[in-house]
Amino acid sequence: MGSTTIVRSEPLVSRHEETIRPRREDIREQLGRILASPLFNHSRHYPSLLRYVVNETLEGRGSHLKERALGVEVFNRDPDYDTNADPVVRTSACEVRKRIAQYYHEPGHETEIRIDLPSGSYIPEFRFAAQRVDAVEAEERSAMPSLLSFVRAGARKTSVRIVLAVVVLAILATGAVESLATPNAVESFWGPVWASSDSVMMGLGPTPGLLPPPSTITNPDQGPSYRDTMRADALAFSDALTMARITGLTREYSKKKLDVRRATAFTLTDLRKGPAILVGAFNNSWTMRLDHDLRFTYEWNHQTHTGRIRDRQNPNNRSWAHDPDLPYSQLTQDYAVVSRFMDPLTEKMLVVVGGMGRDGTIAAGEFVTEPRYLEKLAAHAPRHWDRLNLQVVLATDIVRGNTGPPRIVATHFW
Repeated sequence: MGSTTIVRSEPLVSRHEETIRPRREDIREQLGRILASPLFNHSRHYPSLLRYVVNETLEGRGSHLKERALGVEVFNRDPDYDTNADPVVRTSACEVRKRIAQYYHEPGHETEIRIDLPSGSYIPEFRFAAQRVDAVEAEERSAMPSLLSFVRAGARKTSVRIVLAVVVLAILATGAVESLATPNAVESFWGPVWASSDSVMMGLGPTPGLLPPPSTITNPDQGPSYRDTMRADALAFSDALTMARITGLTREYSKKKLDVRRATAFTLTDLRKGPAILVGAFNNSWTMRLDHDLRFTYEWNHQTHTGRIRDRQNPNNRSWAHDPDLPYSQLTQDYAVVSRFMDPLTEKMLVVVGGMGRDGTIAAGEFVTEPRYLEKLAAHAPRHWDRLNLQVVLATDIVRGNTGPPRIVATHFW
């Protein structure tokens, strides 16, 4: 059977698009930088897959980038191979997405051209970094005719008052449209989670350090007693309060269904079905696993039995620490991390809300559900931050056992 090669010409683009859309040669140079990084240059299959889909897309043949075609062209599978029994393309694409995210997460790559492989697709997307696009748009705005020159030009044909009235009405109309189109701080933070599925999963960790007492059942074959089960079902107040806050916010703003379970009840298959919210840090196994590669991570020292929030860009910073053996009356501060990111393992949006201790979790839960605190985050955020991954490190004061308001001490967007 013969094959047909589809050749597509370059589409006509405006001058504005030319300034914000990377050129072919620039994309290929960026591909070379990515493939030369340690994340790819020690692998055999992952560079081949990324190189193939990028080149095919640049040549206008992106429409044929399907799982079976990639299995045949990149992984030398037979044309009639069973994609369900041999998911080599899906698993490799998942790993490629993860490594791309890690590459751009590393310092020094923030301003480089972005090559992304969107979840659910094998067609890559190319764009400049957000800083470049913002700079181009700012330059175009500065080049627009001033209001005064417009008035003078209009005065030649009609009265100045009419021209001014038209301009003012246009400005007001533009402002009204932009106001309606701009999401508020709550929508900017939670919108990517609510928009991606009909329901959202929420995983809660068990009460830290709470173990059921020895069972009093005389016959061990009968399993744990009712008392054992009740104690094992206990939930930390800080996690329960955070769950209640997020549940109320979700019902008020999005009307989405929440599937609330113990974090241990979720499998990887479950988490790949839709977005998820993880409450808790050290007591939530999925939190410790899925945010391990981010900039701000929870780190537990098994020798000293102490925890801290680690900053990968500043590993010597040990100010965000937690000693659970310290008398509670001596604690004056607690810390937390709030993360919202597209997780490369599940390929779904993930939100993590967890503190070093109970007060940190309470403060984090308040932060993600109170508009006034999310507005403070918006003030720290770059343009279009609703489209970016983000992390926020929070601090809260503890006064006589009471949790103070959350304070932003560090942010990271990518």
